Amino acid sequence: MLTNSLPTNVAPHFDRRDLRPPQMGALLSTKGRFDTRQDERIYHPHRWSDWPAADGIETAVEISCPDIVKRRAVAWQGMAAEIVQATRREKIECRFRAPFHLLVVYEQGVRLDGETFVEGLPRSTLRDCKRKLTFVPAGQEYVEWQEPRILSRTAYFYFDPARIPLDAEAGSVEFTPRLFFENAALWETALKLTALIESGGSDNQLYLEALGVVLAHELVRLNQGARRVEAPVRGGLAAWQQRIVTAYIEEHLAEQIPLATLAQLVRLSPYYFCRAFKQSFGMPPHRYHTSRRIEHAKALLAKSTSSVTDIGMTVGFSETSSFSAAFRKATGLTPTAYHRSLG
Repeated sequence: MLTNSLPTNVAPHFDRRDLRPPQMGALLSTKGRFDTRQDERIYHPHRWSDWPAADGIETAVEISCPDIVKRRAVAWQGMAAEIVQATRREKIECRFRAPFHLLVVYEQGVRLDGETFVEGLPRSTLRDCKRKLTFVPAGQEYVEWQEPRILSRTAYFYFDPARIPLDAEAGSVEFTPRLFFENAALWETALKLTALIESGGSDNQLYLEALGVVLAHELVRLNQGARRVEAPVRGGLAAWQQRIVTAYIEEHLAEQIPLATLAQLVRLSPYYFCRAFKQSFGMPPHRYHTSRRIEHAKALLAKSTSSVTDIGMTVGFSETSSFSAAFRKATGLTPTAYHRSLG
């Protein structure tokens, strides 16, 4: 649901003493290093400090409680990747800030509690992170903690900004932070890369590097939609502003979205943004957000065997009664009656 609160770019509280205690040694070092030797590209992170740096990529995501995860990594020119698999359902904390772009791929993960923060965006408490992606531009902070419901599996991809492939005609690209979004092209390419890393074969170097180039190109394509400040078209939001706002709402359906956050995305004041949004979509932002939740709920009711309560929580309603009331107001039917009508 949209809220009128101002965004707070304050990271979740971490005790820095817990993040990098001396006994964790090289495993949590911000100078964990990747190696590109053809016969020893894949290795365990506790040995990173023993290897020479590859193309200047040294920094890896810091993870507290290193004994509850297994990490596997590989690197090549301008890029590195690692797979982090939790081995016990215990609280885990992560932190990253480096001169490299970071793409986080949540292959599986449902948390009982937790927060994720990317500098420049509001914090998220999304519970089900499976199949979600997060992008952290170089130099910006990423902080996350969670109490997992199931064992998580996450892939981290690190990109050297100087080696990102850019189309000469397109010019420079402004990379913007994104939290818990979905993108089929990025997802499918990332899964191919993680499968290749898991296989551990040394005969797939060229394929590995090719997939890395494809993943980098997909990141560029994702960010090419970023534009400079433009005034909204007369009578509403400009087309690019509409795309950015609607995409953000779709990616965060189940979360509270501060009105000021949406206004900031398109560089407008909250007051002007509300007026322009209503002129463009025929309804205020909070009603649009609710309508998209209901449409998503209808799709889940049509194809899912989940309970009404679970579907309500999936689309962002904390109580079944509020979900049923909103659904009935929008459709004239309760969720149960709507499900039965499809049979």
